[in-house]
Amino acid sequence: MSEISKLDRILIIKKIDAKTINIQINDNEMLISIAGEFDKNLKELEKLTKTNIFFRGNSITCKGKEENLRVFSVAIKFLVDKYILTNTIEKNDIMLSIKKDEKHEMSNVKSFKQVIKTPRKSVIARSEKQSDYIKALKENDIIMSLGPAGTGKSFLAVSVAVTLLMEKKIDRVILSRPAVEAGEKLGFLPGDMKEKVDPYLRPLYDALYELFGADKIDKKIESGEIEIAPLAFMRGRTLKNCFAILDEAQNATETQIKMFLTRIGENSKLVVNGDPSQIDLINKSQSGLTKSKKILKDLQELKIIEFDHRDVVRHPLVSKIIQAYQNKSTDDKS
Repeated sequence: MSEISKLDRILIIKKIDAKTINIQINDNEMLISIAGEFDKNLKELEKLTKTNIFFRGNSITCKGKEENLRVFSVAIKFLVDKYILTNTIEKNDIMLSIKKDEKHEMSNVKSFKQVIKTPRKSVIARSEKQSDYIKALKENDIIMSLGPAGTGKSFLAVSVAVTLLMEKKIDRVILSRPAVEAGEKLGFLPGDMKEKVDPYLRPLYDALYELFGADKIDKKIESGEIEIAPLAFMRGRTLKNCFAILDEAQNATETQIKMFLTRIGENSKLVVNGDPSQIDLINKSQSGLTKSKKILKDLQELKIIEFDHRDVVRHPLVSKIIQAYQNKSTDDKS
């Protein structure tokens, strides 16, 4: 049975009158997941769409203005689509479900075309740019992504990389970033080299563990199939049959980024991720991320994806915080 016919069978939306719609979801497990524990998801949707919701059995009655009812019904359709595809509903899916494009329609069809299935969860694109990014990660040899925190640059790249490793399409995954302190001096760090650089690479570990589980990832690291190393360790190497990610590239110089990109070998992909607004170098002008984007923008083999605050998929406040700082920066320049 196709996903479309399955959706039509499970979800029935009826207009009762100008201010009322009734929605039936004929799958108890799906309904429970969409409603959330103690109906918290429906309560959140009720607040976000400015409607009144009445939930009984497998029936959801929604009352409100016509436009708000449309937003609510589109949100429910999105959540049903998401559950059919991934068998899960996550907290941030609720906020995502009410986002609309300029035509006031959900753009979920394009998003759902880009799915990354990992042992623990299925990862979908949560914005148009994320969909473009996942497509680029699968199809291009070199990918450069720029944008603020919370847009999924590292998370999605790690997802695709390790999935390719699990499918034995590559031999190794290499995760790297400059060992630069984030605006503060940490002083001497005890331990061997791995213990010294691990704090800088912790976000990459977090993504690996969330998607694939600590035991499985630790075994891959121990066997060398997954390598996590500072950028300085990349010099002189040729990366064959691997997927290499340079994270926090805004803290790498133009020369370092060039060095990383020229490591590419046969059957390899290289990804450069960074946020130009969060440079931690003492001399911020030394950052090579934006410079490298301008230098390489005409290479057909390289795909550049630029995210902005609208692509943030963390807590909704993250997007507002980023926008506030951008507005302040604009005001300071004027």
